[in-house]
Amino acid sequence: MISADCHDYGFYVLHDGFGNAAVQRRRHHAVSVAKERREAMFRTKRLCTEGFSNDMDVHVAINGDMMIEEEPSVLEAQTSSAVEELKLAIASKGIDTVQKKVNALRELRRLLSRSDFPFVEIALKSGAIPLLSQCLSFGSQDEQLLEAAWCLTNIAAGKPEETKSLVPTLPLLIAHLGDKSSLSVGEQCAWALGNVGGESEELRDLLLSQGALIPLARMMLQDKGTTVITASWALSNLIKGPHSEAATELIKIDGVVDAILHHLKKSDVELATEVAWVVVYLSALSDVAIDVLMKTEIVQVLVDRLAASNTLQSLIPLLRSLGNLMAGDAYTTNILLDPSHETTDSIIRSLSKCLKSEHRFLKKEATWVLSNIAAGSVTHKQLICKSEAVSLLLKLLINSPFDIKKEVAYVLGNSCVAPPKEESGGVPSLLLDHLILFVRNGCLSGFIDLLKSSDLEAARLGLHFIEVVLRGMPNGEGQKLVERADGIDAMERFQFHENDELRMMANLLLDNYFGETYGFDDE
Repeated sequence: MISADCHDYGFYVLHDGFGNAAVQRRRHHAVSVAKERREAMFRTKRLCTEGFSNDMDVHVAINGDMMIEEEPSVLEAQTSSAVEELKLAIASKGIDTVQKKVNALRELRRLLSRSDFPFVEIALKSGAIPLLSQCLSFGSQDEQLLEAAWCLTNIAAGKPEETKSLVPTLPLLIAHLGDKSSLSVGEQCAWALGNVGGESEELRDLLLSQGALIPLARMMLQDKGTTVITASWALSNLIKGPHSEAATELIKIDGVVDAILHHLKKSDVELATEVAWVVVYLSALSDVAIDVLMKTEIVQVLVDRLAASNTLQSLIPLLRSLGNLMAGDAYTTNILLDPSHETTDSIIRSLSKCLKSEHRFLKKEATWVLSNIAAGSVTHKQLICKSEAVSLLLKLLINSPFDIKKEVAYVLGNSCVAPPKEESGGVPSLLLDHLILFVRNGCLSGFIDLLKSSDLEAARLGLHFIEVVLRGMPNGEGQKLVERADGIDAMERFQFHENDELRMMANLLLDNYFGETYGFDDE
């Protein structure tokens, strides 16, 4: 129920103390980021256009020149022919059988490695999967195993039904992650499994049930950079939700936490970025993982990386990881943000740097992290309000795209409201110095713009902030400010709204602050 005196309004009522809502938003972000990673820079599934040379150690690029003049119809015929050659090679007997298989696999891999015309469907119709499965048998030469796993990797990078065609091969791919196979073979199999895990929850569950998690985790303990990159990427696809069981299991595997810290501290940007994505999903989905991570130096390591990073690819998972950790309970947040600690100042400075970025997504991520800080203690709110971030946020509220404005509204709104105390009956008190600072710098019009939108969440944010302004601004100034900013008309739109909460909120505010007696004192 909403009380008639409107004092139940305020951002802590809206967000149920915001702590619980922060956790919910953390989990929502974890699931939705899978969609975001389908963009070019963070693809959920990856076509393998590089492989291993015959020494099993050096990556070599495919010779694209040899395919430039080939027409799709020619390539289609070549794909069918390559599968047929592989079938004949497997059936043949003699001393050159192995080389025949490798040659046929290499030709099929060449055709399946094209980014423009990968004829996966033709290969599948020609019966490639059972043949490739046979080529993965233990005891085969590494070159054969690599070529077969590479073909499967690129089949798995295709359409959903093409990815699903790998199901019969999954036990063998998982088995090759172990010590009985070379590291190079294991890495290529991990790539194939990462593509499978990136396709759907159903396939992730199948991989987990077949035991893919532990051997992939052990690969992340290696020192070889490409192996750790591939294993980390595959693991992030395997644990990314929406359920927490896999993330919780992963954090409990011996050596995983130490490996995460080591790679974040010591590794190059590409490797550290993939490991940071593992931290994103661990911290988003598993409270157990948060508890384990918070007992380490992970925060300092992430902050150091954040301060030193300048690329969008690396900054996003670092920001997301920190935001997830700060969306935990109040105790966790207090540990994370000790006002007397240099790490805290570094976090705020790094977030301010991101707010200045030209990249929309980076601004949104940084603002989301700040919203989690603003949901904390009064001291945490003061950290924001004393920093450069405030002026940047106020500009973003007016000039940024709609989704960023909403995130900014969370930061500014929660910075104006103190956590409720028991003696107050759960009614939050206002931080007037913060409120006055924001309003004097023109934020009210930004909140009223949100109220005028068709987005119900944004409308709630706008109504709650209007209530804070009406209740908190000294000398009754709030009413005049809201009126001048066209706030009355904006609220009147909700007088007969179908949403019960918004309708009641708007009517109570209009009645209490702009009722029949409004304006008489000025006459």
